[in-house]
Amino acid sequence: MDSSNWQNFLASVGARLEAGEACDFGDAQAELKAAAADTVLAPLTQFGVIRATGEDAASFLHNLFSNDVQHLGRERAERCGFCSPKGRLLADFLIWREGQDYLLQLSSDIQPGMLKKLGMYVLRSKVKLSDANSDIVLLGIAGTGAAAALKALGAGIPSSQYDVLRFDAGTAIRLDEHRIQLAVHANAAVPVWNKLASLASPVGTPAWRWLEIAAGGPHITLATQEEFVPQMANLELIGGVSFTKGCYPGQEIVARTKYLGKVKRRTYRASVQSDCPQPGTDLFSPDLADQSCGKVIEAAPSPSGGCELLASMLMSSAEAGDVRVGSADGPRLSFLALPYPLD
Repeated sequence: MDSSNWQNFLASVGARLEAGEACDFGDAQAELKAAAADTVLAPLTQFGVIRATGEDAASFLHNLFSNDVQHLGRERAERCGFCSPKGRLLADFLIWREGQDYLLQLSSDIQPGMLKKLGMYVLRSKVKLSDANSDIVLLGIAGTGAAAALKALGAGIPSSQYDVLRFDAGTAIRLDEHRIQLAVHANAAVPVWNKLASLASPVGTPAWRWLEIAAGGPHITLATQEEFVPQMANLELIGGVSFTKGCYPGQEIVARTKYLGKVKRRTYRASVQSDCPQPGTDLFSPDLADQSCGKVIEAAPSPSGGCELLASMLMSSAEAGDVRVGSADGPRLSFLALPYPLD
């Protein structure tokens, strides 16, 4: 099933699609409330997948990415980043294995560019990179009924974060306590969806993005490429950086930031009583006058009204507590807790 056929199916079951993303299934506000309190099912159309095949796939990826791909087990997934030589994130990935292959999940708007960029490094390596969007359909299920829904598929329940379990139709990956992602073989996507949709409420991308923001897991998109070293996006705090694996593009800068104690920016979770700002929107605080103190990484409507977001900013500005969106007199952020400490 190619992506257009999958989107045609989603439209047939009520999805409202814009620019390839499932925006909602008819009632966006009700879907947000369901994401906060019930069991929900989301088509993860905001992501794309790259497949790496070949005997050198592990070493090839290991030498490019910020985490230890060489020792990634078959029953585990991991997060990692791909940096420019200046240590700035070009992409973040969720990586897991399928047979001898490695699957790399990233934001869909940068997937074609990253496929081309990574291909420039192949040279004589015995590895082939390909677009896996026609092979794999990504679904997310969250809430207290997620485990029961997976059992109805005949799938096991991954017990710990980033554990991977395989079942007849694909792969289940535990993202956190409340969310599980499925990477389903394309020819099984429709029956899997139909089974899960009888047990969970379908929701669009904004509801799933709100859950991701609550989990503190930011994603690099076209608007934020080359804006952040990994620590600015909290990537090492969510397990996405190894400081012992050896060299990769930008590694010296990433390591220097850690060992010289130069982390001056972090990613914070916050709410704002306004429409959701676009990724890359500048933030301002009185301590820097008209100079930006940070940028929005991603944002989503909140079930309680307004918007929640993840934003990378100067720690000093966050600690001062008066950070504005878009301009010095823009809407003020109210800071919210992350599920992990910022240290």
